Amino acid sequence: MKKRVLFYLVAFVSTISLQSCVTNYVVSKPATYTKEYKTDAKLAAIDTKMESDKKLLINSFISEKAVALANAKNSLKNSEIAKAIKHNKTIDNILAEAQTYLGTPYRYGGMTRKGIDCSAFVLSVFGAAAGLTLPRVAASQSQEGEAIDKENLQKGDLIFFSHGKRISHVGIVENVTEEGEIMFIHAATSKGVMISSLNDSYWGPKFRFAKRVINENGDNYNNLASTSF
Repeated sequence: MKKRVLFYLVAFVSTISLQSCVTNYVVSKPATYTKEYKTDAKLAAIDTKMESDKKLLINSFISEKAVALANAKNSLKNSEIAKAIKHNKTIDNILAEAQTYLGTPYRYGGMTRKGIDCSAFVLSVFGAAAGLTLPRVAASQSQEGEAIDKENLQKGDLIFFSHGKRISHVGIVENVTEEGEIMFIHAATSKGVMISSLNDSYWGPKFRFAKRVINENGDNYNNLASTSF
């Protein structure tokens, strides 16, 4: 009887222990799975943040590049505006100086306001208004600067004439009308310093070519220091 009771007791204890082991196994698995799930979620959150930070960084680079490009364009625009202002001011000074000679009598070889010839007039005007030293005679002045087509003439350009093969006369473009008529100021043998039209029946046929000695920046095209006679 004692042996039977002992047998049942051992069997009961064994059953409880087995159930306890099964129970522990089943309960412990979800705990491990939950821990792993939380770790994966955390990594996913880190990846998401890194991707977000990457996009922000790229966007900041793009924004900085756009700002730099805009600043460069503005700087270039401001530089071009400054150059245009300088050019216009230089040309305005040249024409203003030239107009102070209006009515000055012509004198061959003359270089003063009491009497002046065409090349001395141009030399004096550009020297006083633009600090530019041009050669003394028209033929030498025609070798300076940049050649300009007649249809592209602007105020301040030099236009050259001849009665034969040699350049013998020079004037300064004073205005180009909306209709394209070219007005120039020069020292003429007939009336001294005056304004004439290139459409004039006398001067038109004698026109040969034009030169620009002040560039778009308002500077000299060449280092003009010649004093040819």
